[in-house]
Amino acid sequence: MKKVFLFFALLAAFVGQAQILEPVKWSTSVNKISATEYELVATATIDAGWHLYSQNVPQDGPIPTSFAYEGNANYLKKGNTIEGEGHTIQDPIFEMEITYFEKKADFKQRIKLKGKAPFEVKGTVEFMVCDDSRCLPPTEVDLVFNVK
Repeated sequence: MKKVFLFFALLAAFVGQAQILEPVKWSTSVNKISATEYELVATATIDAGWHLYSQNVPQDGPIPTSFAYEGNANYLKKGNTIEGEGHTIQDPIFEMEITYFEKKADFKQRIKLKGKAPFEVKGTVEFMVCDDSRCLPPTEVDLVFNVK
């Protein structure tokens, strides 16, 4: 009986240690700018103690946040995805100046309609997050924007 109890105690401890960390949650929204122009907004909500890197990081640094949008006949992309203002620091781990976001970050992409709404714009975001002691491997998340 002791061996069975020990087995389950060790199993519970192992499962508790194997939790998947997801310190960033993504949400999407769409803002109407004009009759033919919309703004796709991807919002990252970042857990305390973690930071999400900018789209613009120096070479040999962490993986930058990047967006890809599936093209379709309903819209054209206007320019590149822009980001809000982050924190720029001299990072001791990467030994370079890096911009990152804490708590929340908004990324915006303008589109021009070629037809009529409603339709969906599908995309993906690839990103990397770190805390003061570790970095998680790059993660890719699917995004869906409902243009109405």
